[in-house]
Amino acid sequence: MALGFFGLALFLFLTLDSDFGASPSASASASAASSEGVEVQITYGSVIKLMHEKTKFRLHSHDVPYGSGSGQQSVTGFPNVDDSNSYWIVRPEPGTSAKQGDTIKSGTIIRLQHMRTRKWLHSHLHASPISGNLEVSCFGGETESDTGDYWRLFIEGSGKTWKQDQRVRLQHVDTGGYLHSHDKKYSRIAGGQQEVCGVREKRADNVWLAAEGVYLPVTETK
Repeated sequence: MALGFFGLALFLFLTLDSDFGASPSASASASAASSEGVEVQITYGSVIKLMHEKTKFRLHSHDVPYGSGSGQQSVTGFPNVDDSNSYWIVRPEPGTSAKQGDTIKSGTIIRLQHMRTRKWLHSHLHASPISGNLEVSCFGGETESDTGDYWRLFIEGSGKTWKQDQRVRLQHVDTGGYLHSHDKKYSRIAGGQQEVCGVREKRADNVWLAAEGVYLPVTETK
């Protein structure tokens, strides 16, 4: 586990600064997980795993297309903690003044970039394979992103900025669907993994928490 976090920190050092224009020292000081009792802020540039609160599966993607719907890269819920295909980089909405190390307030539009394939967490009006809800996929790349990649963060409870282990919902801007999962599982290509989809109603099954990851320190304003 420690080696995995070291590799992620090295990845951040080599790649994330160019995306935001931050100093190398900021990325070099990236730290994994929190010390006991210390609240850890989610900041832009952090690499996280999102855990589905009800089933404890992690939001996951891999270079396997859906066999129906859009045919784009599939997104699932994955049962095991130690899998590199469950890491997502937290990115801001393009055209804003947000920079690496900034905290993220409830109501903010964010994007999640799949670390391994560099595609964006995406949704649209195609039907999801199992339940027929809104399909959630991965789409685009470093230079290709559209409003279908925009998700509005809502913090459950009294918190104002996103923190590790805090209950949140992600609502897709274009469709209004909440990022959702449930115990409906795939039996073939992604056997044992569960469906991730979009649902327009608030339900217990569309609550997530930031779990494992490399959390970049908050950038101090001067």
